[in-house]
Amino acid sequence: MLVGACTVSVVLAAGVQTLDTVEVIDAADNLLGTATSANQGVVTREQIEVRPNYRPGEILEATPGLIVTQHSGEGKANQYFLRGINLDHGTNLAITVDGMPVNQRTHGHGQGYSDLNFLITDVLGGLQYKKGPYYADEGDFSAAGALQLQFSNRLEKGLVDVGAGPYGYRRLLLADSPKVGNGNLLYALEVFRNDGPWTRPDDYHKFSGMLRYSEGTAQNGFSVTGMAYQGTWNATNQIPKRAVDAGNLGRFDTLDASDGGDSSRYSLSGVWNKTGQNSASAANAYLIRSKLNLWNNFTFFQDDPVNGDQFEQTDTRVTTGINIKHTLFGKWAGRDVENTFGVQARNDNINVGLFNTVQRARIGTTRVDHAVETSIAPYYQNSFSWIGWLRTVAGLRADFYNGQVTSDNPLNSGKAVDHMFSPKLSLVFGPWAKTEYYLNYGRGFHSNDLRGATISVDPKNPANPATREALLVRATGYEAGVRTEIIPHLQSSLAVFVLDIQSELSFAGDAGTTADSGRPSRRVGFEFSNLYTPVPWLVLDADIAFTRARFTGIDVLGAGDRVPGAIEGVATFTAAVDNRGPYYGSMRLRYFGPRPLIEDNTLRSNSTTLLSARAGYKFDKKARLQIDMFNLLNRRASQIDYAYTSQLRGEAAPVNDIHFHPTEPRSFRISAILNF
Repeated sequence: MLVGACTVSVVLAAGVQTLDTVEVIDAADNLLGTATSANQGVVTREQIEVRPNYRPGEILEATPGLIVTQHSGEGKANQYFLRGINLDHGTNLAITVDGMPVNQRTHGHGQGYSDLNFLITDVLGGLQYKKGPYYADEGDFSAAGALQLQFSNRLEKGLVDVGAGPYGYRRLLLADSPKVGNGNLLYALEVFRNDGPWTRPDDYHKFSGMLRYSEGTAQNGFSVTGMAYQGTWNATNQIPKRAVDAGNLGRFDTLDASDGGDSSRYSLSGVWNKTGQNSASAANAYLIRSKLNLWNNFTFFQDDPVNGDQFEQTDTRVTTGINIKHTLFGKWAGRDVENTFGVQARNDNINVGLFNTVQRARIGTTRVDHAVETSIAPYYQNSFSWIGWLRTVAGLRADFYNGQVTSDNPLNSGKAVDHMFSPKLSLVFGPWAKTEYYLNYGRGFHSNDLRGATISVDPKNPANPATREALLVRATGYEAGVRTEIIPHLQSSLAVFVLDIQSELSFAGDAGTTADSGRPSRRVGFEFSNLYTPVPWLVLDADIAFTRARFTGIDVLGAGDRVPGAIEGVATFTAAVDNRGPYYGSMRLRYFGPRPLIEDNTLRSNSTTLLSARAGYKFDKKARLQIDMFNLLNRRASQIDYAYTSQLRGEAAPVNDIHFHPTEPRSFRISAILNF
């Protein structure tokens, strides 16, 4: 969704772009004259609030073409899909919150694991998105896109939100930002519980807290933020289609009722900004401690017919980092020029393990590792206005990685060092008739699990050698786009892109070994986004995206050229009504297209179309009542589908089958919201 109903100035803060003053006006400015591509956008707090979201991570679906779903218990990180990529839990999609990275590298459950359950979405100030490897200030995991979430420094009013609904849904939120000294002290507390429709209830409990002190403005000011989150849950993971078709298993049943997890996240971060007449400086630093224990059983009795295949993944880490950025504004030959110098540094101290379990009790160890991974990335970017209708943005980024793994098997211990240089170039033409044109080129990368770069033998079968992978994997993007507001009250953006990824390599956290496609891939696609405000009280938002994904390397095994799980078509339509008396509401239609599940395309997922809505009534300026409704059409569809082998109790051999996690049935949630 494009920025709407506001005037946006892009300034520097927290090492990322952020929003200046937001002024409500009749026609929205859609970043003409400031954006460097057609795929950039800003989503305001008001636009986030208008959408009913079943889970916190779904706020990211305000990004055109992005799908956020789930295949397990609600406390686990979401699954993400964007630009023809099954991003798993976050690989190739960089997510930051107030300058802090959410993606966790060398993670126990998967590279780039991005858990957003700690978010208290009610105190977010906005979301910015950029897609493709075209931006010098974006590094690891950003080949498909980069999403930046910012917190508000101040709430207009204090807030109490009490929610209830079927399937054990309960929520209590308290938030306010009183004046303290020369600034504001924002606090927020959330208590949440949900069972879901599952035969074995999720029993998901979470507590989130936040305390933030800020002074000044986005251009000249600072903030210090402390956050805490704890969650526990049971998990109903994906189930085999054959068991459901035979009537032996219900859609909401589980084959291992002891699956689940618990997680925690504690952080302390600070942001500082200073802007002068000819320069702007920004810095942010963070300290994050997170922990995850996760129990899953995806193959049931395939590996161990007696005890079953449940395994535990553990991840405990401390992440520290700092981002510094300085921009000089000036003139060269009478033309506007900006030079930006920045550096980003991060260190992860990680303890990670993989164990065989029965009913969450350990019966064996696959591997236990201590990993330390450090990276530093200086970058430079130049923006120059050559003539009135042409400006360029050129940048160069250098990423240096150094890591060491100490494994319980010395053969899998070792050091890994890698680096990557990433040039960027954008050409911006116009605007003419409220229309701007873009050409973009960039190189980027995603990191692989550090353990995959030092591995020598299979942890499950030490007599067998294991495939070692590169620590950094190259991605190259090309894009042409247009952004226009030539039709009054209508913002439109069209981007056509090509994305080449050097290899579909990843560390398979579920097995403790590396997964190597051995083949590069290419994705070709387009994204078309529209925001229409025909009258002040009505906003219409329509986005459509399609991507063709194929392996481009030699198919030695004759498996096929389709990339399993690669998303093809995505479409959303949202209509929101407000400021028409005491009533307000919205409705959203979301289409998640079919996908190949194996390389030869003989197994495919079905599409999923979901309709959600919100209706509310304002009693006065301080009290309102609203109801959120999900899956209004009560579609029997899938949140996600996979194709792999599994073995049920009593089966003589493993069976290749589709395994799916169903969409939740029609449900609603009622909230009473009081301001003070």
